[in-house]
Amino acid sequence: MSRGDTADGRVVRQRSRRRAARRRDARLSKPHAHRAPAGGRSETELDRLKRELSDARERQAATAEVLRAIQSSPDDLKSVFAVILENATRLCQARFGTLYLTEGDAFRAVAMHNAPRAFAELRQREPLVKASGNTVLGRVAKMKRAVQVADMGSDPAYKNLRQERRFVTLAGVRTLVTVPMLKKKELIGVITVYRQDVRPFTKHQVELLQSFAAQAVIAIENTRLLNELRQRTADLAESLDQQTATAQVLQVISSAPGELKPVFSSMLENAVRICGASFGHLVLYDGRNFNIAALHNLPTALAGAFAAKPHLTLAPGDRLFTVLKTKRVVQIADIATEPAYARTRLRTHADVHTLLIVPMLKDNRVIGAISIYRQEIRPFTDKQISLVTNFAAQAVIAIENTRLLNQLRESLEQQTATSEVLGVISRSQGELRAVFEAVLENAVRICDAKFGNLWLRQGDRCRIAATHGAPPKYREFLDREPLIDPETNSVMARNIRDREAIQVEDLLKAPTYGSRMR
Repeated sequence: MSRGDTADGRVVRQRSRRRAARRRDARLSKPHAHRAPAGGRSETELDRLKRELSDARERQAATAEVLRAIQSSPDDLKSVFAVILENATRLCQARFGTLYLTEGDAFRAVAMHNAPRAFAELRQREPLVKASGNTVLGRVAKMKRAVQVADMGSDPAYKNLRQERRFVTLAGVRTLVTVPMLKKKELIGVITVYRQDVRPFTKHQVELLQSFAAQAVIAIENTRLLNELRQRTADLAESLDQQTATAQVLQVISSAPGELKPVFSSMLENAVRICGASFGHLVLYDGRNFNIAALHNLPTALAGAFAAKPHLTLAPGDRLFTVLKTKRVVQIADIATEPAYARTRLRTHADVHTLLIVPMLKDNRVIGAISIYRQEIRPFTDKQISLVTNFAAQAVIAIENTRLLNQLRESLEQQTATSEVLGVISRSQGELRAVFEAVLENAVRICDAKFGNLWLRQGDRCRIAATHGAPPKYREFLDREPLIDPETNSVMARNIRDREAIQVEDLLKAPTYGSRMR
């Protein structure tokens, strides 16, 4: 063999070794080209399993954190949504995220995480986003499944809709995925995470985001159930409070028959307390004026004003006047807005804002009213109005019961008095003085008078036959002049002439009694 042949052979062999080395390096660079260790798996597969285990632990930790947030803040959805978004954005390797809740045919942004400033300011100014046809939100609302856009720059919605173009410009979004929050197939919101580079989310990341959406639904449902429970508890407590108050009023009515003042005071105290009012008053209508019958917790200045003038003067702009005319409940959220109340005692002495007036009706006639007031602007609820209406009805019943009881008492007193007089007649055997004294004593007592006289006609004159309770000086006068001539047009003269009962409300104003009164 020649030297040239030997040199050429070496060149060929070197080239062959270099090609073999390149092929070996290529094989080593492939994922599963390493030699299997003792465990039987390649090193890259072991790394993959470690990574999957790490991912699973991260997911479990995130889920545990969300569940802790739900448990520790069951009525604070804002905090729960913040935890969900933070974990969803981090685990899905997104730049930022938003959570929307449905509101009619739109979505309201209720939470954001790590959003660019311009985008966050936009959502604060315009939290409602329309779910129009071909937008991402529109597609999710229609299909109720996850929608991913790999590149917003090439998405038809981005090219054709100004709303989407502004969104991409402000947030720099390129890739996004939106998953629905479904409650029994009803769309109640969505979660969206965004990337500012073109890098689609993996199937695994989309599934992870869907699990966060499910947790958000659980949080919302838990909050709803908790609020319902609280509301039912509050309603039950309110109902028990109202029943207790009603029972208390009925007990006062039964324990003090015929005494309206303690009944009115109990009603008013319970109405003010249960309805969360500042103070209140109960008035009775006498056909001309509303007169104060009960007060509760009035400010000092207003109480003094009512003490000086215990009746309410009605004017056409006054809502008590409206109640009298319409016979209906009147509520004013803020009397400061009504000119008729600008200089009234309610504004100048008590700084009242919200008022409620409930009429007391008997045979469709207003016989009184219960008014309660708040010194802040806070309208009374329908339940509170119903409670005060119930108290007003009880007040009317108490008034009627008292009237009937007083009638019964008067009837019994009259029967007792008549029986007593008849007993005196039967025992006197012609002694009229004892009979006259018995008649006069019972008449004065039953009629709640101060004193009384009984006269007998004697020709054109009248003689005193009996007197009861008369002041000493008047008795002395009657003893000196037991026989008198009735003055023309005096009550006694008119009694004799007309033979009917006559009442004089004020003798001082009667013209015939200017110089001498009998």
